[in-house]
Amino acid sequence: MTRSFAHGDHSHTQKQVRNGGGHTRPGRDRRREFSQNFLTDAAEIGRIVRAARPARDGLILEPGAGEGHLTRALADHCRKVIAYEIDPLLAGRLAARTRDDDRIEVARGDFTTARAPGRPFAVVGNIPYSVTAGIVRWCLRAPDLTSATLVTQWEYARKRTGDYGRWSRLTVTTWPRYAWELHGRIDRERFRPVPQTDSAIMRIERRPAGLLPAGTLADYAEFVELGFGGHGGTLYASLSRRHPPGVVGDAFARAGVDPAAVVAYVHPDQWLTLFRHVVLG
Repeated sequence: MTRSFAHGDHSHTQKQVRNGGGHTRPGRDRRREFSQNFLTDAAEIGRIVRAARPARDGLILEPGAGEGHLTRALADHCRKVIAYEIDPLLAGRLAARTRDDDRIEVARGDFTTARAPGRPFAVVGNIPYSVTAGIVRWCLRAPDLTSATLVTQWEYARKRTGDYGRWSRLTVTTWPRYAWELHGRIDRERFRPVPQTDSAIMRIERRPAGLLPAGTLADYAEFVELGFGGHGGTLYASLSRRHPPGVVGDAFARAGVDPAAVVAYVHPDQWLTLFRHVVLG
């Protein structure tokens, strides 16, 4: 049976998608409404499972389960998969197909409104592009999350993992607790309907031991906010507005950062060095 849970009135629309043919197919409008691009390629699904590295006795939450191709592959490598699907028709079909598989539970509704399990779990999913930010936020806030392996837009994954040679504020802020990894590209032609851009496999993994003492994380987040504030044109100038320039200069030398460096080009590990010497002393 399909399990339902309360969720808001969400319409996750992805614009300008195309399919592989010239005729409208049954269900096409529903896929557009829920921003769904299905992945059925066995080789690509295998890559996602390998990147996720599921624990044999572990619990996996899958947002955007769709037709269940990834769901069934994950179930072969863990103890339990809870598959979330917002489209009631797809959720019902998936529940019917897996009713005899005790490893799979189908939950109908919006994943981002679900309550996180009170025990360790991983998230794995081919997620709608339009709700990527919301799903990532949900994962980062879940106390018992061990990892999140997500299929996202190629550009989003590159931005978050530093593949452009630049680092986003979100990545830098969460770096003490989470590692961000890029596990390769998936060609857009592998999806139906075909989206406008390629996708990527992105993995967010909780660090077993944080890179900073837990009691300093709020101060570190404030430090990053100050650095990304844009005052003065450089990270050095921004930090020097609140901290002694001599201390900031010494920290930059220790971290190997040019005082003229633009904030986005400073590696997260260098941010940690700066914070330790400027704030923690």
